[in-house]
Amino acid sequence: MASTWAFEAQGPGSIPGGGATISSKTTEPEVKVSTELDVAIVLAAGEGTRMKSQTPKVLHPIAGKTIIEHVLDQVLVLNPKQLQVVVGHARELVEPEVKKIAPKSTTVFQSERNGTGHAVQLALADLTATGTVLILAGDTPLLRHETLAEFISAHAKSKNLVSVLTAELPDPTGYGRIVRDESGAIVAIVEERDASDEIKNIDEINTGVYLFDIAALRDSVAKLKTDNAQGELYLTDVISDIRSGGGAAAAILSYDYTETLGINDRSQLAECIAIMRDRINDLHMKAGVTIVDPTTTWIDSAVKIEKDVTIYPNTVIWGDCEIGTNSVIGPFAYLRPGTKLAANTKVGAFVEVKNSTIGEGSKVPHLSYVGDATIGSGSNIGAATIFVNYDGVEKHRTEIGDEVRIGSDTMLVAPVRVGDGAYTAAGSVITEDVPAGSIGVARAKQRNILGWVLRKRSGSKSAIAAAKAGATTESE
Repeated sequence: MASTWAFEAQGPGSIPGGGATISSKTTEPEVKVSTELDVAIVLAAGEGTRMKSQTPKVLHPIAGKTIIEHVLDQVLVLNPKQLQVVVGHARELVEPEVKKIAPKSTTVFQSERNGTGHAVQLALADLTATGTVLILAGDTPLLRHETLAEFISAHAKSKNLVSVLTAELPDPTGYGRIVRDESGAIVAIVEERDASDEIKNIDEINTGVYLFDIAALRDSVAKLKTDNAQGELYLTDVISDIRSGGGAAAAILSYDYTETLGINDRSQLAECIAIMRDRINDLHMKAGVTIVDPTTTWIDSAVKIEKDVTIYPNTVIWGDCEIGTNSVIGPFAYLRPGTKLAANTKVGAFVEVKNSTIGEGSKVPHLSYVGDATIGSGSNIGAATIFVNYDGVEKHRTEIGDEVRIGSDTMLVAPVRVGDGAYTAAGSVITEDVPAGSIGVARAKQRNILGWVLRKRSGSKSAIAAAKAGATTESE
């Protein structure tokens, strides 16, 4: 979704290092500036100890993608000439994910985590490029490329040597604070552990997104010292160093603080997941999809939904699913990867579909599992039907033709095919193909053993009720 961001000067625009804002408006930027990007550096070396997880923080999933995948996807839209990703903890897991998402990227290993400044020093050691570098954290999955592009444009327009993207948070606890002077120019970024009580009252925070002139960054980052509460090299100290040397530095405020949220623990992960859910649902609704209850509807990033689809509450649509126009997804439905629904289909309440294609106008109305199947057009799958696709070792497929009627409580034991226009009788266990136009019946003949309850359950409530109804102990 295009975010239609606009750049505004804040205070005297001619003052080097003056403030600015990136705001959500409906107007296009008055001045169009190139957003060409020379280098992007993504910092993803942290251990994420507060997550208390065996999974590296940046590999936790949000809406079908890992956190780092969300970040890299947005950076790649900007088409940087070079992309570096700094990895550290669990590099053997993180590096393959990075290469899968961005095959042309370069990974830099930070064996000893000594702060963001140290990570950038390592990245610069292997970098020969000049121009502008974007630096951001690998745990900010909500950032949009539109926002980053406008940030780059504002930086270039003001001819800054450094710009930092900031946000005003309802609760800024834990974040570095932006200290400005009376003119609105940035003076410094002070980390929470090093901040006085007065500075902690500032609600404008550092998002960890920066733009630097590479030459100025290289010169300044070499001067960093560890004289702070954490004993680390802070990249934030580069801001005040460049400014003290007369370089243009600016703090650019984003009004949508939710885009800049990072993830340090499971609570923040859940918050970002919920925001991403709302963002995805909003995109689909604006594209013509009816979502009855967006707060209980979870749709992955890769899902494709055509207009006039209706989705009822408590629905999960996961992975690379495709849903055709006028389809209906019932409450408590679960659509897993590989699901493809043609136009005018119905997946009803408590139905799970996985790796299956359901043809136009076909219905799976109630309480069924459809796995590894192809269903033709105009077919109806009765309630409580199970596609038995797994033999304990391998998965097998079931094929259902056009205009087929599967009776309720049918077990379709794959591999099996039910031909066009065929039926299956309710309660059948179908283990062989059913030819077109036939009915498959696979159930034992019913036997009624008279008097069984009175003999075997004597004195029970059931026996008393049966006796009142005239039952006797006479056997069959």
